[in-house]
Amino acid sequence: MKRFFLSAPLLALAIACGGDKAVPTVDSTAAPAPSVRAAPSATAALPPSQVAKVEYQEADFVESERNRDPFRSFVAGILEASKRPVESQRKVLLGQHAIDELKLVAIITGGDYPRAMVLDPAGKGWVLKKGDFLGRPEVVHVGGANGADYQVNWRVDRVRPGDLVLVREDPAQPGATPATRIIPLHPEGAAEKIDQD
Repeated sequence: MKRFFLSAPLLALAIACGGDKAVPTVDSTAAPAPSVRAAPSATAALPPSQVAKVEYQEADFVESERNRDPFRSFVAGILEASKRPVESQRKVLLGQHAIDELKLVAIITGGDYPRAMVLDPAGKGWVLKKGDFLGRPEVVHVGGANGADYQVNWRVDRVRPGDLVLVREDPAQPGATPATRIIPLHPEGAAEKIDQD
C-alpha cells in the first residue's frame, strides 16, 4: 500500500479537486514542512449553505444607462442620429425663408444703431440690426464620410442709407473671404442705374 504525504495546501487542493479517495497520513520521522500560505484559488469551495444567494428583480433586466443589452446593435441609432437635421445654436431670424424671398422696405439711419425693415413672403415686417443672423441656413459638410455637418447663415454686416449688406462666413475656413450680398432699398432704381451705365 502506497502512502501519500501532502502538505496542508496540497491536501486542500486535492480535496477541492475531488481527490477524496487519497488518504493522507503523517510520517512522524519526516521533517515538518515549512508553512506555506495557501493561494485564494487553492482554498476549498464554500458549502452551499454559506454561498450568498443573489435575488434578481425584473428591473435588473431593463435597459438603462447602467445596464445595456450586449446583443443589441447600436448601428441603427447612430445612423438615425446622422440623418437628423442639423440645428443651429444661434438665434436666426426668418430661418424658413431664402434671402431672395425677403424685400427691403425701410431703413432708419438716425441714431447710433441703424435698422432695416424687411418683409417676408406673408407680408410681415421684421426689423434687423447689425449682427443679426437671418435667412434659411446652408448646411456644409466637412471631413469626408465621418465628418460633421454645420450651418452657415447670412449675417447683417452694415445698414447703409440705400441698402443692406449681408455677409456669410465659413467657420471651417477662417482665412477665406466671406460671401457678400447687398439688398438694395429700391431694386427698380438699382436696375435702371445699371442700364444707364
